Amino acid sequence: MPTRTPHIAVLLLCALGAGAQAQQVFRIVGPDGRVTFSDRPDAPAQARVAPLSPRAGAPATAHLPYELKQVADRYPVTLYSTSDCEPCASARALLNARGVPFAEKTVTTPEDSAALKRISGDTSLPFATLGAQQLKGFSSAEWNQYLDAAGYPKQSQLPANYQASAPTPLVARRSAPAPAPAQRTEAPAAPAPVPAPANPAGIRF
Repeated sequence: MPTRTPHIAVLLLCALGAGAQAQQVFRIVGPDGRVTFSDRPDAPAQARVAPLSPRAGAPATAHLPYELKQVADRYPVTLYSTSDCEPCASARALLNARGVPFAEKTVTTPEDSAALKRISGDTSLPFATLGAQQLKGFSSAEWNQYLDAAGYPKQSQLPANYQASAPTPLVARRSAPAPAPAQRTEAPAAPAPVPAPANPAGIRF
């Protein structure tokens, strides 16, 4: 009679594997510079754990739980917003509530508006990209539908120490050129005094 022990063992391994994928992965740098990854923050002696730091202008995904990282790398989210925009704030709140890592681009200048029009076809905000999918305007039902289809979890799985990327302008600002140093004009040298002519005759006045 065939035994079911191997089948049970396979199920246990699959369950353990699925549980391991949902855990947070830590990047550990040893004293010799060797990099290892572990599901525990316990580092060997003289090793240091790399801090969680997001990449500038992009969603931070390197230290996310495995399943969330796979979704965020495959379908990255970018939110385009502006100040004093209530729908933009609602869209941001939805992404934060679901724990969706996203980059945020601000539209505040004519250059930003022109760049947004080239991307989306118009200048209405909020606007978002979910992979290649474009989301124009904000509808919580529609946005949740697309996030569900992409595989984003319905509840946040972000680590407690996760730091979101800071919003950046859509068009990088150019720093003003430094003023040229003023050229110093030296005052003309005073003429040398002319010596009085000698008076060989000894005449006195």
